[in-house]
Amino acid sequence: MVPVREDTTAETTGRMAIPAPRGEASAILVDVLQGVGNPDSFRSAAASLGRSYAPEPVRMLHDDDVQLTLTLLYELHLQGIEGVDDRWEWDPRLLEARAALEGPLEAAIRALAADRVTRARAEFGDDVVRALWDMTAPTRAPGLSDFMASDADDEQFRELFIHRSLNQLREADLYTFGIPRMAGAPKAALLEIQIDEYGQGRLDRMHSRLFASTMRELGLSDTYARYLDAVPAVTLATLNALSYFGLHRRNVGALMGHVCAIETTSALPSKKYSAGLRRLGYGTAATLFFDEHVEADSVHEQIAVRDLAGGLVADRPELVDDVLLGAAACLALDDLLGEHITDCWSRGRSSLRS
Repeated sequence: MVPVREDTTAETTGRMAIPAPRGEASAILVDVLQGVGNPDSFRSAAASLGRSYAPEPVRMLHDDDVQLTLTLLYELHLQGIEGVDDRWEWDPRLLEARAALEGPLEAAIRALAADRVTRARAEFGDDVVRALWDMTAPTRAPGLSDFMASDADDEQFRELFIHRSLNQLREADLYTFGIPRMAGAPKAALLEIQIDEYGQGRLDRMHSRLFASTMRELGLSDTYARYLDAVPAVTLATLNALSYFGLHRRNVGALMGHVCAIETTSALPSKKYSAGLRRLGYGTAATLFFDEHVEADSVHEQIAVRDLAGGLVADRPELVDDVLLGAAACLALDDLLGEHITDCWSRGRSSLRS
C-alpha cells in the first residue's frame, strides 16, 4: 500500500530528511553527517565498495547501499540535508569517497548506453541532430505510458509518481548547472528551456509546483524527498546519473544530451498520463503538470535538439560522443526503471520497497 500524505500544505522546497541506511557505507555516511561517525572510515568503506564493482559495474545500479550513498553525497550540493552542516559539501574526504563510487558509476552508465551510442555513430556519424531524433523516436511497442492511459489504477499512479517525485520536485535544477559552462547560442537555447521549466518567473507555474499539485490530488505528500526510503536502487540510479552529469563540468555534453532525451520523449507520454488520470476521474489540478508538458515539450524538443545539442556540437565537435552518451544513458536508465515497475506489477506486487 502506497503511504498517503501526512500533510496538507505545499512543501516542494526544503532540505532532504535523513533516510534509513541501506548498508555499511550509507550507515557510516549517515553517522558522519550527524557528527558521530568517522569520515576516514567512510572513505575507506566507499573505496572498498567501489572496487568491488570494478569487474561488473552495471550491477551497482541495483545496489541500494551504493545508490543511497551517492544520493546523499550529491544532495549536499543541491537542497541540502536536514540537520547537516553545509560545510560537509566540500569536505575532501567525502569528495574522495564520492569519486571512488563515481568511477564504477560512470563505467556502468557507459556500458548501459554503449549499444545505442555505437548504433547512432555508425548510422549518422557526426550528425548529432539526426542521431538524437532517431535515438528518441517513439517505438510501436506498448510501453508503461500506454498502460497508465488505459489500465492503471489509482494505486499504480501513486507508485509511479513516488518513483518520479524526487526528481520532479526539483525539476530542471541539475540542468541549470550547464548554464555557466556554455556560451553563445547553445547557452541561450538552454536558458529558453529553463525559463519555461521555472514557470517564466511565476511561482504557481513552476513545473515542480505543478507536479506537487498532482501529488496532493492523489493523496500523496509533496514534501521534497518524502518518499526517499520507499524507492529502490534503480530509481536512485536514474537520479544519480543525472547528478553525476550535472555536477562535473567535463560532463556538460552528456548533460545536454540528457536534456534532449527528456524533452523529446516527454510530450506523448504526458498526454497518456493525463488521459489515464482523467479516466480515473481526476481534474485539472492533477493533470495540469502533464498537460503543460504536452504543449511545452513539443516546442522544447526542437530547441533542445537543433539549437542546444546541434549548436553545442557545431561549436565543440569533440563533444558529439558525450551528447549521445547523455541521451542514451537517460533512455537506457528510464527503460531499466520501467522494466522494474512493469515486472513488479505483472507479478502482483508493489514496485516500491517494503
